[in-house]
Amino acid sequence: MQSYTIGQAARLLGVSPDTARRWADAGRVATHRDEAGRRLIDGRDLAAFSIEVGQGGGAGAGVGEEDVPYTSARNAFPGIVTAVKLGDVAAQVEIQAGPHRLVSLLTREAVEELGLEVGVEATARVKSTSVHIDRA
Repeated sequence: MQSYTIGQAARLLGVSPDTARRWADAGRVATHRDEAGRRLIDGRDLAAFSIEVGQGGGAGAGVGEEDVPYTSARNAFPGIVTAVKLGDVAAQVEIQAGPHRLVSLLTREAVEELGLEVGVEATARVKSTSVHIDRA
């Protein structure tokens, strides 16, 4: 399972690293240390916590423009996958991007090719009524 540094988690949650650090210090999200001593957050724990934050459990400043990758799609929402529901042919993927919860319907094959699962970083791109998902 993918783990995230405090800085990466802050970017995905749309807050400053100081805010993410305070939340971790307060025990709002569990952390563990890697061999280099950095604090990491398990992807599944971050996904669950991002839902809480997105529902009004504490949000902060948004992601700066310098953090958004170059793209032709105007509305890109970098976030973390919080749910994946697979059918025989279709799938539903939910992403929490700061305070925004986005849901995309796509093929099961696309979900498998992208390796989308709870706790994985991904970007939802919204164009008109379509939501496209890129794996980070």
